[in-house]
Amino acid sequence: MREFDRPLLTRLLSEGVRGMPITLSDNQINLLIDYVGLLTKWNAVYNLTAVRDPVQMLTQHILDSLAAVPAFGHAHNVLDVGAGGGLPGMVLAIWALEARPELRVSMIDTVHKKTAFLTQAKVELGLKNVSIYTMKVEQLRVPTPFDVITSRAFAELADFVNWSGHLLAPDGQFIAMKGVLPEQEIAALPATWQVTSVQPLKVPGLDAERHLIFMARAAQ
Repeated sequence: MREFDRPLLTRLLSEGVRGMPITLSDNQINLLIDYVGLLTKWNAVYNLTAVRDPVQMLTQHILDSLAAVPAFGHAHNVLDVGAGGGLPGMVLAIWALEARPELRVSMIDTVHKKTAFLTQAKVELGLKNVSIYTMKVEQLRVPTPFDVITSRAFAELADFVNWSGHLLAPDGQFIAMKGVLPEQEIAALPATWQVTSVQPLKVPGLDAERHLIFMARAAQ
C-alpha cells in the first residue's frame, strides 16, 4: 500500500472534480482528504473497506460518491442506508457544508465498529449536519421522514425499498448507487414501487460502469 501522500491526493481530487458538474472549495477538498486519512487509519484496524491504497480510495470511493452528488441537489433530509465507512453519506455531508448548508445527512449501519468510525469522523471533521444510527434500518423510527434515501452497494433493490420504505416521505425518492445496470433487480421490484429514471455515471479515473437508480412509490 502506498503512503498517505496528501499533496498527491489533493492534486488528484482537484483534477477529478474538474470533470464534474460540481465545484469544491479548498476547505471542502481538505476535509475530503482528511476523511481519506481517517478512513485509511481506521481501516488498518477495523477493515471498513477492502480498498487499502489511499489513491484507490480516492478514485473508487470519493470520486465515485462525488459523481452522484448532483442527484441530491434538491434534497433536504437524506438517509444513507448501510453506510459502512460513510459512502456516499460523509462525502455528501462534506459537500453540503458549503453548497447546501440546510441539508441534513443521516447514516445507518448495523455494525458498531463502522458507526463508531462515522461518529469519530463526524467529530474530527466538524460535521454538524450529520446524524449516526446503529441498528437495522427496519427498526429505525424518526419524527421527520426523509425526502431522499440512498445506498451504495447495500442490498438488492427490492430489499432496499422493503426495508426502508417506511422512512421515506410520501413524495420522496430512493437513489440507489449501482455498478452494472441491475435489470433483474429492477424487474423484481414490488408493484408498489417504480423506477422513475436511470442515470449512468462517469467517474474520473474509473473504468467501470456506474448507475444511479431513482425509485418512488408507484402511482395508485
